[in-house]
Amino acid sequence: MSMVDKKEVATKSKVVLIVSMIIAIVFVALGAIFPDGTARVINILNSFLTGELGWMYLLFMAFFVFFTFGLAFSKYGKIKLGKDDDKPEFSNFQWFALLFGGGIGIGLVFWAIAEPMQHLATGPQDPALTVEAMRTAVRITFAHEGVHCWATFALVGTCLAYHVYRKDRPFLMSSAFYPLFGDRIYGPIGYVVDILATFATLFGIVTSLGLAAMQIVGGLSYMYGFDTSNVTVAIVIAVITLGFTLATATGLHAWMTKVVNLKTWLAILFMLFFLVFGGFVFIMRNMSDAIGVYLNDFFTQTFWYGDPEWLSSWTVFYWAWWISWATFCGTFFARVSKGRSVRQMLLGSTFLPAGFSFIWIAIYASAAFNLDLTFLEDGSVLTGPIFEAANADYATAMYATLEQLPLYQIMGPLALILVFLCFLGAADSATFVLPMLTMGGSQNPPKKARIFWGAAQGAVAIVLVLAAGEATLKALQTASVMAAFPFMFILALMCIGIVRAFKGEFNPSIGDTPMFDKEARQAAKARKAEQKAAAQKAAEEEAAAEQ
Repeated sequence: MSMVDKKEVATKSKVVLIVSMIIAIVFVALGAIFPDGTARVINILNSFLTGELGWMYLLFMAFFVFFTFGLAFSKYGKIKLGKDDDKPEFSNFQWFALLFGGGIGIGLVFWAIAEPMQHLATGPQDPALTVEAMRTAVRITFAHEGVHCWATFALVGTCLAYHVYRKDRPFLMSSAFYPLFGDRIYGPIGYVVDILATFATLFGIVTSLGLAAMQIVGGLSYMYGFDTSNVTVAIVIAVITLGFTLATATGLHAWMTKVVNLKTWLAILFMLFFLVFGGFVFIMRNMSDAIGVYLNDFFTQTFWYGDPEWLSSWTVFYWAWWISWATFCGTFFARVSKGRSVRQMLLGSTFLPAGFSFIWIAIYASAAFNLDLTFLEDGSVLTGPIFEAANADYATAMYATLEQLPLYQIMGPLALILVFLCFLGAADSATFVLPMLTMGGSQNPPKKARIFWGAAQGAVAIVLVLAAGEATLKALQTASVMAAFPFMFILALMCIGIVRAFKGEFNPSIGDTPMFDKEARQAAKARKAEQKAAAQKAAEEEAAAEQ
Protein backbone atom coordinates (compact mmCIF):
# COMPACT_ATOMS: atom_id res chain seq x y z
CA MET A 1 0.00 0.00 0.00
CA SER A 2 1.36 3.45 -0.92
CA MET A 3 1.93 6.26 1.61
CA VAL A 4 -1.05 8.08 0.14
CA ASP A 5 -3.22 5.02 0.74
CA LYS A 6 -2.00 4.78 4.35
CA LYS A 7 -3.01 8.38 4.95
CA GLU A 8 -6.39 7.72 3.39
CA VAL A 9 -6.89 4.66 5.59
CA ALA A 10 -5.93 6.64 8.71
CA THR A 11 -8.42 9.40 7.83
CA LYS A 12 -11.08 6.87 7.01
CA SER A 13 -10.60 4.98 10.28
CA LYS A 14 -11.21 8.18 12.26
CA VAL A 15 -14.45 8.85 10.41
CA VAL A 16 -15.67 5.25 10.83
CA LEU A 17 -14.69 5.19 14.51
CA ILE A 18 -16.34 8.51 15.36
CA VAL A 19 -19.59 7.85 13.48
CA SER A 20 -19.86 4.29 14.85
CA MET A 21 -19.23 5.51 18.40
CA ILE A 22 -21.88 8.20 18.00
CA ILE A 23 -24.44 5.63 16.76
CA ALA A 24 -23.73 3.34 19.72
CA ILE A 25 -23.80 6.17 22.28
CA VAL A 26 -26.99 7.73 20.88
CA PHE A 27 -28.76 4.38 20.87
CA VAL A 28 -27.79 3.70 24.49
CA ALA A 29 -28.78 7.22 25.57
CA LEU A 30 -32.18 7.13 23.84
CA GLY A 31 -32.91 3.67 25.21
CA ALA A 32 -32.01 4.74 28.74
CA ILE A 33 -33.97 8.03 28.63
CA PHE A 34 -36.96 6.83 26.58
CA PRO A 35 -37.32 3.08 27.20
CA ASP A 36 -41.03 3.00 26.27
CA GLY A 37 -40.44 4.88 23.04
CA THR A 38 -37.51 2.61 22.22
CA ALA A 39 -39.72 -0.43 22.74
CA ARG A 40 -42.41 1.00 20.43
CA VAL A 41 -39.88 1.72 17.70
CA ILE A 42 -38.50 -1.81 18.05
CA ASN A 43 -41.97 -3.30 17.66
CA ILE A 44 -42.79 -1.16 14.61
CA LEU A 45 -39.50 -2.03 12.90
CA ASN A 46 -39.92 -5.70 13.65
CA SER A 47 -43.46 -5.80 12.26
CA PHE A 48 -42.46 -4.03 9.07
CA LEU A 49 -39.20 -5.85 8.34
CA THR A 50 -40.40 -9.35 9.16
CA GLY A 51 -43.98 -8.93 7.96
CA GLU A 52 -43.56 -6.95 4.76
CA LEU A 53 -39.99 -7.77 3.82
CA GLY A 54 -39.46 -11.21 5.30
CA TRP A 55 -39.38 -12.75 1.82
CA MET A 56 -36.33 -10.63 1.03
CA TYR A 57 -34.27 -12.22 3.81
CA LEU A 58 -35.14 -15.69 2.47
CA LEU A 59 -34.18 -14.88 -1.11
CA PHE A 60 -30.94 -13.14 -0.18
CA MET A 61 -29.86 -16.03 2.04
CA ALA A 62 -30.67 -18.53 -0.70
CA PHE A 63 -28.56 -16.49 -3.11
CA PHE A 64 -25.59 -16.40 -0.72
CA VAL A 65 -25.71 -20.18 -0.23
CA PHE A 66 -25.94 -21.11 -3.90
CA PHE A 67 -23.38 -18.45 -4.86
CA THR A 68 -20.94 -19.92 -2.31
CA PHE A 69 -21.21 -23.42 -3.77
CA GLY A 70 -21.07 -22.12 -7.33
CA LEU A 71 -17.85 -20.25 -6.52
CA ALA A 72 -16.33 -23.25 -4.73
CA PHE A 73 -16.81 -25.61 -7.67
CA SER A 74 -15.90 -23.10 -10.39
CA LYS A 75 -12.43 -22.62 -11.86
CA TYR A 76 -11.94 -19.84 -9.32
CA GLY A 77 -11.82 -22.45 -6.54
CA LYS A 78 -8.11 -22.95 -7.25
CA ILE A 79 -7.17 -19.35 -6.46
CA LYS A 80 -5.00 -19.07 -3.36
CA LEU A 81 -5.96 -16.80 -0.47
CA GLY A 82 -2.47 -15.38 -0.28
CA LYS A 83 0.56 -15.03 -2.51
CA ASP A 84 1.32 -17.92 -4.86
CA ASP A 85 4.14 -19.21 -2.62
CA ASP A 86 2.26 -18.77 0.69
CA LYS A 87 1.73 -21.91 2.73
CA PRO A 88 -1.17 -22.39 5.16
CA GLU A 89 -0.39 -20.89 8.55
CA PHE A 90 -2.05 -23.82 10.33
CA SER A 91 -1.85 -27.55 9.63
CA ASN A 92 -4.99 -29.29 8.39
CA PHE A 93 -5.65 -30.67 11.86
CA GLN A 94 -5.17 -27.27 13.54
CA TRP A 95 -7.36 -25.60 10.94
CA PHE A 96 -10.09 -28.21 11.39
CA ALA A 97 -9.87 -27.72 15.16
CA LEU A 98 -10.24 -23.95 14.82
CA LEU A 99 -13.25 -24.28 12.52
CA PHE A 100 -14.69 -26.94 14.84
CA GLY A 101 -14.33 -24.60 17.80
CA GLY A 102 -15.87 -21.81 15.75
CA GLY A 103 -18.99 -23.93 15.36
CA ILE A 104 -19.68 -23.83 19.09
CA GLY A 105 -21.74 -20.74 19.86
CA ILE A 106 -24.43 -19.58 22.19
CA GLY A 107 -27.07 -20.16 19.50
CA LEU A 108 -26.45 -23.93 19.60
CA VAL A 109 -26.47 -24.03 23.39
CA PHE A 110 -29.60 -21.89 23.68
CA TRP A 111 -31.74 -23.40 20.92
CA ALA A 112 -30.63 -27.06 20.51
CA ILE A 113 -33.43 -28.31 22.75
CA ALA A 114 -35.69 -25.27 23.09
CA GLU A 115 -36.30 -24.83 19.36
CA PRO A 116 -37.27 -28.43 18.48
CA MET A 117 -39.65 -28.43 21.47
CA GLN A 118 -41.26 -25.25 20.17
CA HIS A 119 -41.73 -26.69 16.68
CA LEU A 120 -43.20 -29.87 18.18
CA ALA A 121 -45.71 -27.71 20.04
CA THR A 122 -46.75 -25.51 17.10
CA GLY A 123 -46.29 -27.89 14.16
CA PRO A 124 -45.47 -25.23 11.52
CA GLN A 125 -45.45 -27.82 8.70
CA ASP A 126 -47.04 -30.89 10.32
CA PRO A 127 -49.80 -31.49 12.92
CA ALA A 128 -48.50 -30.50 16.35
CA LEU A 129 -47.57 -33.14 18.95
CA THR A 130 -47.07 -35.94 16.43
CA VAL A 131 -44.11 -38.09 15.40
CA GLU A 132 -44.02 -36.23 12.08
CA ALA A 133 -43.87 -32.89 13.89
CA MET A 134 -40.94 -34.24 15.93
CA ARG A 135 -39.05 -35.27 12.76
CA THR A 136 -39.77 -31.94 11.12
CA ALA A 137 -38.73 -30.05 14.27
CA VAL A 138 -35.20 -31.43 14.13
CA ARG A 139 -34.97 -30.83 10.38
CA ILE A 140 -36.04 -27.19 10.76
CA THR A 141 -33.51 -26.65 13.54
CA PHE A 142 -30.84 -28.19 11.29
CA ALA A 143 -31.80 -25.72 8.58
CA HIS A 144 -31.56 -22.74 10.92
CA GLU A 145 -28.16 -23.69 12.40
CA GLY A 146 -26.61 -25.47 9.42
CA VAL A 147 -25.33 -24.93 5.91
CA HIS A 148 -27.05 -21.60 5.26
CA CYS A 149 -25.36 -19.67 8.03
CA TRP A 150 -21.90 -21.22 7.68
CA ALA A 151 -21.87 -20.78 3.90
CA THR A 152 -22.55 -17.08 4.39
CA PHE A 153 -19.72 -16.78 6.95
CA ALA A 154 -17.37 -18.69 4.62
CA LEU A 155 -18.26 -16.38 1.74
CA VAL A 156 -17.42 -13.25 3.72
CA GLY A 157 -14.25 -14.85 5.05
CA THR A 158 -13.14 -15.72 1.51
CA CYS A 159 -13.68 -12.16 0.29
CA LEU A 160 -11.72 -10.70 3.21
CA ALA A 161 -8.87 -13.24 3.03
CA TYR A 162 -8.43 -12.70 -0.71
CA HIS A 163 -8.08 -8.93 -0.44
CA VAL A 164 -6.02 -8.95 2.76
CA TYR A 165 -3.56 -11.74 1.96
CA ARG A 166 -3.39 -11.69 -1.83
CA LYS A 167 -3.84 -7.98 -2.50
CA ASP A 168 -2.39 -6.49 0.74
CA ARG A 169 -5.44 -4.37 1.47
CA PRO A 170 -6.68 -3.42 4.96
CA PHE A 171 -8.58 -5.98 7.03
CA LEU A 172 -11.87 -4.18 6.41
CA MET A 173 -15.16 -5.03 4.74
CA SER A 174 -14.70 -2.08 2.41
CA SER A 175 -11.57 -3.70 0.94
CA ALA A 176 -13.85 -6.26 -0.72
CA PHE A 177 -15.31 -3.38 -2.76
CA TYR A 178 -12.04 -2.42 -4.44
CA PRO A 179 -12.93 -4.43 -7.60
CA LEU A 180 -16.04 -2.26 -7.90
CA PHE A 181 -14.94 1.23 -6.80
CA GLY A 182 -11.15 1.23 -6.69
CA ASP A 183 -9.48 3.87 -4.51
CA ARG A 184 -12.88 5.39 -3.76
CA ILE A 185 -13.20 2.77 -0.99
CA TYR A 186 -10.95 5.12 1.01
CA GLY A 187 -13.65 7.80 0.83
CA PRO A 188 -17.40 8.04 1.59
CA ILE A 189 -18.23 4.71 -0.08
CA GLY A 190 -15.84 2.91 2.23
CA TYR A 191 -17.12 4.87 5.24
CA VAL A 192 -20.66 3.66 4.62
CA VAL A 193 -19.63 0.03 4.11
CA ASP A 194 -17.51 -0.15 7.26
CA ILE A 195 -20.04 1.72 9.41
CA LEU A 196 -22.81 -0.64 8.31
CA ALA A 197 -20.51 -3.61 9.00
CA THR A 198 -19.82 -2.25 12.49
CA PHE A 199 -23.51 -1.61 13.11
CA ALA A 200 -24.50 -5.12 11.97
CA THR A 201 -21.70 -6.79 13.93
CA LEU A 202 -22.50 -4.89 17.13
CA PHE A 203 -26.18 -5.81 17.12
CA GLY A 204 -25.55 -9.39 16.01
CA ILE A 205 -23.18 -9.90 18.94
CA VAL A 206 -25.52 -8.10 21.32
CA THR A 207 -28.28 -10.56 20.37
CA SER A 208 -26.00 -13.44 21.34
CA LEU A 209 -24.99 -11.77 24.59
CA GLY A 210 -28.62 -11.19 25.50
CA LEU A 211 -29.53 -14.82 24.79
CA ALA A 212 -26.58 -16.05 26.85
CA ALA A 213 -27.53 -13.84 29.80
CA MET A 214 -31.13 -15.09 29.58
CA GLN A 215 -29.91 -18.69 29.67
CA ILE A 216 -27.59 -18.05 32.61
CA VAL A 217 -30.42 -16.43 34.55
CA GLY A 218 -32.79 -19.21 33.47
CA GLY A 219 -30.36 -21.80 34.84
CA LEU A 220 -29.86 -19.92 38.10
CA SER A 221 -33.62 -19.67 38.48
CA TYR A 222 -34.34 -23.29 37.56
CA MET A 223 -31.68 -24.75 39.84
CA TYR A 224 -31.39 -22.21 42.66
CA GLY A 225 -34.57 -20.13 42.55
CA PHE A 226 -33.02 -16.84 41.39
CA ASP A 227 -35.22 -13.98 40.19
CA THR A 228 -35.73 -14.03 36.40
CA SER A 229 -36.61 -10.37 35.90
CA ASN A 230 -34.99 -8.28 33.18
CA VAL A 231 -33.10 -6.41 35.89
CA THR A 232 -31.38 -9.69 36.84
CA VAL A 233 -30.55 -10.34 33.18
CA ALA A 234 -29.12 -6.81 32.91
CA ILE A 235 -27.01 -7.33 36.04
CA VAL A 236 -25.57 -10.56 34.60
CA ILE A 237 -24.71 -8.74 31.37
CA ALA A 238 -23.10 -5.90 33.31
CA VAL A 239 -21.01 -8.17 35.54
CA ILE A 240 -19.66 -10.28 32.68
CA THR A 241 -19.10 -7.22 30.48
CA LEU A 242 -17.06 -5.69 33.28
CA GLY A 243 -15.08 -8.91 33.54
CA PHE A 244 -14.01 -9.26 29.90
CA THR A 245 -13.49 -5.51 29.53
CA LEU A 246 -11.16 -5.43 32.54
CA ALA A 247 -9.33 -8.47 31.22
CA THR A 248 -8.76 -6.62 27.95
CA ALA A 249 -7.66 -3.44 29.77
CA THR A 250 -5.21 -5.21 32.09
CA GLY A 251 -3.51 -7.38 29.50
CA LEU A 252 -5.04 -10.69 30.60
CA HIS A 253 -6.54 -11.26 27.16
CA ALA A 254 -4.13 -14.06 26.19
CA TRP A 255 -4.86 -15.95 29.39
CA MET A 256 -8.60 -15.47 29.03
CA THR A 257 -8.53 -16.74 25.46
CA LYS A 258 -6.98 -20.00 26.65
CA VAL A 259 -9.63 -20.31 29.32
CA VAL A 260 -12.42 -19.68 26.80
CA ASN A 261 -11.05 -22.49 24.63
CA LEU A 262 -12.17 -24.85 27.37
CA LYS A 263 -15.64 -24.49 25.92
CA THR A 264 -14.65 -26.90 23.12
CA TRP A 265 -13.74 -29.68 25.53
CA LEU A 266 -16.71 -28.96 27.77
CA ALA A 267 -19.02 -29.02 24.74
CA ILE A 268 -17.61 -32.41 23.69
CA LEU A 269 -18.14 -33.69 27.23
CA PHE A 270 -21.80 -32.65 27.13
CA MET A 271 -22.34 -34.23 23.72
CA LEU A 272 -20.92 -37.54 24.91
CA PHE A 273 -22.91 -37.33 28.13
CA PHE A 274 -26.20 -36.80 26.28
CA LEU A 275 -25.30 -39.51 23.75
CA VAL A 276 -24.53 -42.13 26.41
CA PHE A 277 -27.30 -41.38 28.90
CA GLY A 278 -29.98 -39.89 26.65
CA GLY A 279 -30.74 -43.08 24.70
CA PHE A 280 -27.92 -43.99 22.30
CA VAL A 281 -29.96 -46.10 19.87
CA PHE A 282 -32.85 -43.62 19.69
CA ILE A 283 -30.44 -40.72 19.16
CA MET A 284 -28.56 -42.44 16.33
CA ARG A 285 -31.78 -43.50 14.59
CA ASN A 286 -33.24 -40.02 14.90
CA MET A 287 -30.00 -38.41 13.73
CA SER A 288 -29.90 -40.56 10.61
CA ASP A 289 -33.55 -39.88 9.86
CA ALA A 290 -33.26 -36.13 10.48
CA ILE A 291 -30.21 -35.73 8.24
CA GLY A 292 -31.98 -37.61 5.46
CA VAL A 293 -35.09 -35.47 5.80
CA TYR A 294 -32.96 -32.31 5.83
CA LEU A 295 -31.12 -33.25 2.63
CA ASN A 296 -34.33 -34.32 0.91
CA ASP A 297 -36.16 -31.09 1.78
CA PHE A 298 -33.22 -28.69 1.42
CA PHE A 299 -34.65 -26.68 -1.48
CA THR A 300 -38.21 -26.74 -0.16
CA GLN A 301 -37.11 -25.49 3.26
CA THR A 302 -34.90 -22.80 1.71
CA PHE A 303 -37.77 -21.15 -0.15
CA TRP A 304 -40.79 -22.20 1.96
CA TYR A 305 -43.07 -19.25 2.81
CA GLY A 306 -46.20 -21.10 3.85
CA ASP A 307 -46.62 -19.42 7.26
CA PRO A 308 -45.42 -15.79 7.23
CA GLU A 309 -46.14 -15.23 10.93
CA TRP A 310 -44.14 -18.29 11.97
CA LEU A 311 -41.32 -17.43 9.58
CA SER A 312 -41.02 -13.90 10.99
CA SER A 313 -40.33 -15.32 14.44
CA TRP A 314 -37.99 -18.07 13.34
CA THR A 315 -36.38 -18.29 9.89
CA VAL A 316 -36.33 -14.56 9.16
CA PHE A 317 -34.79 -13.90 12.58
CA TYR A 318 -32.18 -16.58 12.05
CA TRP A 319 -31.20 -15.37 8.58
CA ALA A 320 -30.93 -11.81 9.87
CA TRP A 321 -28.89 -12.96 12.86
CA TRP A 322 -26.45 -14.85 10.65
CA ILE A 323 -26.14 -11.99 8.17
CA SER A 324 -25.34 -9.61 11.03
CA TRP A 325 -22.76 -12.14 12.31
CA ALA A 326 -21.15 -12.54 8.88
CA THR A 327 -18.42 -9.94 9.43
CA PHE A 328 -17.62 -11.31 12.87
CA CYS A 329 -17.30 -14.97 11.85
CA GLY A 330 -15.99 -14.13 8.39
CA THR A 331 -13.12 -12.19 9.97
CA PHE A 332 -12.24 -15.20 12.13
CA PHE A 333 -12.36 -17.58 9.16
CA ALA A 334 -10.20 -15.24 7.09
CA ARG A 335 -7.67 -14.86 9.90
CA VAL A 336 -7.03 -18.62 10.16
CA SER A 337 -7.16 -19.46 6.42
CA LYS A 338 -4.22 -17.65 4.89
CA GLY A 339 -2.61 -19.82 2.22
CA ARG A 340 -5.71 -21.96 1.65
CA SER A 341 -7.43 -22.19 -1.71
CA VAL A 342 -10.82 -20.60 -2.29
CA ARG A 343 -12.36 -24.08 -2.58
CA GLN A 344 -10.82 -25.26 0.69
CA MET A 345 -11.99 -22.14 2.46
CA LEU A 346 -15.56 -22.20 1.18
CA LEU A 347 -16.20 -25.91 1.62
CA GLY A 348 -14.22 -26.42 4.81
CA SER A 349 -15.67 -23.38 6.58
CA THR A 350 -19.17 -24.45 5.56
CA PHE A 351 -19.26 -28.20 6.10
CA LEU A 352 -17.05 -28.61 9.17
CA PRO A 353 -18.95 -26.22 11.48
CA ALA A 354 -22.29 -27.21 9.91
CA GLY A 355 -21.49 -30.89 10.44
CA PHE A 356 -20.68 -30.22 14.07
CA SER A 357 -23.93 -28.27 14.43
CA PHE A 358 -25.92 -31.17 12.93
CA ILE A 359 -24.41 -33.67 15.37
CA TRP A 360 -24.92 -31.34 18.33
CA ILE A 361 -28.57 -30.63 17.54
CA ALA A 362 -29.37 -34.27 16.75
CA ILE A 363 -27.88 -35.48 20.03
CA TYR A 364 -29.44 -32.80 22.24
CA ALA A 365 -32.88 -32.74 20.62
CA SER A 366 -33.14 -36.51 20.25
CA ALA A 367 -32.09 -37.08 23.86
CA ALA A 368 -34.73 -34.61 25.04
CA PHE A 369 -37.42 -36.26 22.90
CA ASN A 370 -36.44 -39.72 24.08
CA LEU A 371 -36.51 -38.72 27.75
CA ASP A 372 -39.69 -36.66 27.54
CA LEU A 373 -42.10 -38.11 24.98
CA THR A 374 -44.46 -41.06 25.10
CA PHE A 375 -45.22 -42.38 21.61
CA LEU A 376 -48.79 -43.52 20.97
CA GLU A 377 -50.06 -45.97 18.34
CA ASP A 378 -51.97 -43.28 16.41
CA GLY A 379 -48.75 -41.35 15.70
CA SER A 380 -49.29 -38.69 18.37
CA VAL A 381 -47.07 -38.08 21.40
CA LEU A 382 -47.58 -37.26 25.05
CA THR A 383 -45.22 -34.67 26.50
CA GLY A 384 -43.47 -34.40 29.86
CA PRO A 385 -41.55 -31.93 32.05
CA ILE A 386 -38.93 -30.95 29.45
CA PHE A 387 -41.61 -29.90 26.98
CA GLU A 388 -43.43 -27.95 29.69
CA ALA A 389 -40.25 -26.17 30.82
CA ALA A 390 -39.16 -25.30 27.28
CA ASN A 391 -42.56 -23.82 26.43
CA ALA A 392 -42.72 -21.89 29.68
CA ASP A 393 -39.21 -20.43 29.30
CA TYR A 394 -36.85 -21.14 26.39
CA ALA A 395 -33.81 -20.57 28.59
CA THR A 396 -34.56 -23.51 30.91
CA ALA A 397 -34.84 -26.26 28.28
CA MET A 398 -31.30 -27.61 28.69
CA TYR A 399 -31.47 -27.59 32.49
CA ALA A 400 -34.82 -29.39 32.45
CA THR A 401 -33.29 -32.08 30.23
CA LEU A 402 -30.24 -32.49 32.45
CA GLU A 403 -32.56 -32.92 35.40
CA GLN A 404 -33.84 -36.14 33.80
CA LEU A 405 -30.30 -37.52 33.51
CA PRO A 406 -27.79 -38.82 36.06
CA LEU A 407 -25.31 -36.51 37.83
CA TYR A 408 -27.62 -33.49 37.62
CA GLN A 409 -25.94 -31.86 40.64
CA ILE A 410 -22.68 -31.84 38.67
CA MET A 411 -23.86 -31.40 35.08
CA GLY A 412 -26.30 -28.57 35.89
CA PRO A 413 -23.60 -26.20 37.18
CA LEU A 414 -21.27 -27.31 34.34
CA ALA A 415 -24.00 -26.30 31.88
CA LEU A 416 -23.96 -22.83 33.41
CA ILE A 417 -20.20 -22.72 32.93
CA LEU A 418 -20.55 -23.78 29.27
CA VAL A 419 -23.05 -20.99 28.61
CA PHE A 420 -20.77 -18.54 30.42
CA LEU A 421 -17.77 -19.59 28.31
CA CYS A 422 -19.75 -19.20 25.07
CA PHE A 423 -20.85 -15.76 26.26
CA LEU A 424 -17.31 -14.83 27.23
CA GLY A 425 -15.79 -16.12 23.98
CA ALA A 426 -18.12 -14.14 21.74
CA ALA A 427 -17.78 -10.94 23.77
CA ASP A 428 -14.02 -11.21 24.09
CA SER A 429 -13.54 -11.81 20.35
CA ALA A 430 -15.84 -8.89 19.60
CA THR A 431 -13.54 -6.56 21.57
CA PHE A 432 -11.05 -7.19 18.75
CA VAL A 433 -13.30 -7.40 15.70
CA LEU A 434 -15.21 -4.18 16.39
CA PRO A 435 -12.02 -2.10 16.93
CA MET A 436 -10.56 -3.65 13.76
CA LEU A 437 -13.57 -2.43 11.79
CA THR A 438 -13.24 1.08 13.23
CA MET A 439 -9.44 1.40 13.41
CA GLY A 440 -8.40 0.92 9.79
CA GLY A 441 -8.31 -2.89 9.90
CA SER A 442 -5.53 -3.09 12.50
CA GLN A 443 -5.12 -6.66 13.75
CA ASN A 444 -3.79 -5.28 17.04
CA PRO A 445 -6.20 -2.43 17.84
CA PRO A 446 -5.45 0.02 20.66
CA LYS A 447 -6.47 -0.94 24.18
CA LYS A 448 -8.72 2.11 24.54
CA ALA A 449 -10.74 1.11 21.47
CA ARG A 450 -11.12 -2.43 22.79
CA ILE A 451 -12.34 -1.12 26.15
CA PHE A 452 -14.87 1.20 24.50
CA TRP A 453 -16.36 -1.51 22.30
CA GLY A 454 -16.39 -4.00 25.16
CA ALA A 455 -18.42 -1.56 27.24
CA ALA A 456 -20.61 -0.65 24.26
CA GLN A 457 -21.65 -4.28 23.74
CA GLY A 458 -22.80 -4.58 27.32
CA ALA A 459 -24.54 -1.19 27.32
CA VAL A 460 -26.51 -1.87 24.12
CA ALA A 461 -27.52 -5.33 25.37
CA ILE A 462 -28.70 -3.89 28.70
CA VAL A 463 -30.72 -1.16 26.97
CA LEU A 464 -32.46 -3.71 24.76
CA VAL A 465 -33.25 -5.96 27.71
CA LEU A 466 -34.56 -3.21 29.98
CA ALA A 467 -36.54 -1.44 27.25
CA ALA A 468 -38.21 -4.65 26.09
CA GLY A 469 -40.17 -5.44 29.24
CA GLU A 470 -41.55 -8.96 28.91
CA ALA A 471 -40.65 -9.12 25.21
CA THR A 472 -36.90 -9.47 25.77
CA LEU A 473 -36.43 -12.18 23.15
CA LYS A 474 -38.41 -10.19 20.58
CA ALA A 475 -36.25 -7.11 21.22
CA LEU A 476 -33.05 -9.12 20.74
CA GLN A 477 -34.41 -10.68 17.55
CA THR A 478 -35.44 -7.29 16.20
CA ALA A 479 -31.95 -5.91 16.81
CA SER A 480 -30.51 -8.49 14.43
CA VAL A 481 -33.30 -8.11 11.86
CA MET A 482 -32.86 -4.34 11.84
CA ALA A 483 -29.05 -4.41 11.59
CA ALA A 484 -29.01 -7.09 8.88
CA PHE A 485 -31.39 -5.35 6.47
CA PRO A 486 -28.95 -2.81 4.96
CA PHE A 487 -26.07 -5.24 5.33
CA MET A 488 -27.75 -7.79 3.01
CA PHE A 489 -27.16 -5.42 0.13
CA ILE A 490 -23.54 -4.95 1.16
CA LEU A 491 -23.01 -8.72 0.99
CA ALA A 492 -24.73 -8.92 -2.39
CA LEU A 493 -22.41 -6.25 -3.82
CA MET A 494 -19.48 -8.07 -2.28
CA CYS A 495 -20.42 -11.13 -4.34
CA ILE A 496 -20.26 -9.05 -7.51
CA GLY A 497 -16.91 -7.65 -6.41
CA ILE A 498 -15.28 -11.01 -5.72
CA VAL A 499 -16.35 -12.37 -9.12
CA ARG A 500 -14.84 -9.27 -10.74
CA ALA A 501 -11.61 -9.79 -8.77
CA PHE A 502 -11.42 -13.48 -9.65
CA LYS A 503 -12.00 -12.74 -13.34
CA GLY A 504 -9.02 -10.41 -13.15
CA GLU A 505 -6.86 -13.35 -12.02
CA PHE A 506 -7.52 -15.08 -15.36
CA ASN A 507 -7.94 -12.05 -17.62
CA PRO A 508 -5.04 -9.55 -17.68
CA SER A 509 -7.20 -6.99 -19.50
CA ILE A 510 -9.37 -6.76 -16.36
CA GLY A 511 -6.67 -7.18 -13.71
CA ASP A 512 -7.38 -4.88 -10.78
CA THR A 513 -9.39 -2.43 -12.88
CA PRO A 514 -12.45 -1.36 -10.83
CA MET A 515 -15.81 -1.98 -12.49
CA PHE A 516 -17.32 1.41 -11.68
CA ASP A 517 -14.18 3.56 -12.04
CA LYS A 518 -14.51 5.13 -15.48
CA GLU A 519 -11.04 6.66 -15.52
CA ALA A 520 -9.39 3.39 -14.52
CA ARG A 521 -11.34 1.49 -17.17
CA GLN A 522 -10.33 4.01 -19.82
CA ALA A 523 -6.69 3.79 -18.72
CA ALA A 524 -6.84 -0.01 -18.88
CA LYS A 525 -8.42 0.19 -22.32
CA ALA A 526 -5.67 2.53 -23.46
CA ARG A 527 -2.97 0.20 -22.09
CA LYS A 528 -4.58 -2.72 -23.90
CA ALA A 529 -4.65 -0.73 -27.16
CA GLU A 530 -0.98 0.23 -26.72
CA GLN A 531 -0.02 -3.40 -26.05
CA LYS A 532 -1.94 -4.52 -29.12
CA ALA A 533 -0.33 -1.83 -31.28
CA ALA A 534 3.14 -2.72 -29.95
CA ALA A 535 2.58 -6.40 -30.65
CA GLN A 536 1.34 -5.63 -34.16
CA LYS A 537 4.35 -3.37 -34.84
CA ALA A 538 6.74 -6.05 -33.59
CA ALA A 539 5.09 -8.60 -35.86
CA GLU A 540 5.37 -6.28 -38.85
CA GLU A 541 9.06 -5.60 -38.13
CA GLU A 542 9.73 -9.32 -37.78
CA ALA A 543 7.99 -10.00 -41.10
CA ALA A 544 9.97 -7.23 -42.80
CA ALA A 545 13.24 -8.60 -41.42
CA GLU A 546 12.46 -12.07 -42.79
CA GLN A 547 11.89 -10.60 -46.26
